[in-house]
Amino acid sequence: MGKYEEIGRYVLGLIEQSTPERTVWNVERLRAGKPADWNYIDGCMMTALLSMAGITGDSRYFDFAEGFIDSFVEEDGSIRTFDGSKHSLDDINEGRVLFALYDKTGKEKYKKAAQFLRAALNQQPRTQEGSFWHKQIYPNQVWLDGVYMAQPFAALYEKHFGKGDYSDIVGQIKTVEARMRDEGTGLYYHGYDASRTAFWCDKETGLSGSFWLRAIGWFSVALADLMEILPPGEDRDSLRHIFARLIKDIAPFAEEKSGMYWQVVDQGGREGNYLETSGSSMIAYAMLKGARLGVLTEEFAALGKRTFDGIVDNCLNFTGGQMNLDHICLVAGLGPENNRRRDGTYAYYISEPVVKNDAKGVAPFLLCFTEILRLPGLG
Repeated sequence: MGKYEEIGRYVLGLIEQSTPERTVWNVERLRAGKPADWNYIDGCMMTALLSMAGITGDSRYFDFAEGFIDSFVEEDGSIRTFDGSKHSLDDINEGRVLFALYDKTGKEKYKKAAQFLRAALNQQPRTQEGSFWHKQIYPNQVWLDGVYMAQPFAALYEKHFGKGDYSDIVGQIKTVEARMRDEGTGLYYHGYDASRTAFWCDKETGLSGSFWLRAIGWFSVALADLMEILPPGEDRDSLRHIFARLIKDIAPFAEEKSGMYWQVVDQGGREGNYLETSGSSMIAYAMLKGARLGVLTEEFAALGKRTFDGIVDNCLNFTGGQMNLDHICLVAGLGPENNRRRDGTYAYYISEPVVKNDAKGVAPFLLCFTEILRLPGLG
């Protein structure tokens, strides 16, 4: 197992240093000195911790995640620090763990919190094509990130508490495919402005200018998770086609030696570009999970494992007396209008800080690890 054996200790070490009011994996909030709140970064980590609890049987993962969420969810289902006026899809993401927590603990407030977030999502502004705006401050904009932030939650809600109607979810993803997929490469652009007025977009297509790895990673993970949530049928089949084609199209962009992927996917080897941990973990997770579910062919399990091992060999290391996961892009986005540095260009994406131990890399790395542990001979 080699370094595999150290991964659990690495994560438990992060847990031991964290509380609901200060998590060491939320590097953005630590750098800004901001107090804890309900956010997608911690939400990604809670998803990963629940998955680790499920595969390892170690209650420490579950106990931290449940205690964390419990501290934010009030008895009436309202969520401390949640601000619905922001209409931010990012703030929906953390809610996806509520269903597993409700099933496990029976706490009624988790069901009420899921209903609270579903009601907030019902108020989300939409483009004329019916797609959610990414946030209030990004009018008429659809980002790949937002598919992950909202659609798995929406699907889980339908499965647990709704009528099993997945048509809106599928319709929005089909619009993403129609508007944001590049026919030449099969890759997806980070953002799309349906109004074609944002400073960063092409005024004819509405598209941003580059293929950012983590954006495609978010989209891939969303599709992989939806394959597990949606029941067999026409809706699942249509998403399966989109998912399988995306994974087939991105696979050739892996760096030959490590199996990892580049920060700007199609610009491998260009000056300033680098092999990035979070997006590589996401693509590997999607490959491994897709193969396990029988949605992708078995070859992708091997490709996903190769990428994961590349991350372990190149980005998981000991420095300063502790294990660290490195080469994680801290953040990237498009705009808003008063932040024109975030213009979607190659130069922009390679200019953002590269950090270690941030949950946007750690969480997908752990999710990928749980898929590795499901492989024959490794569980």
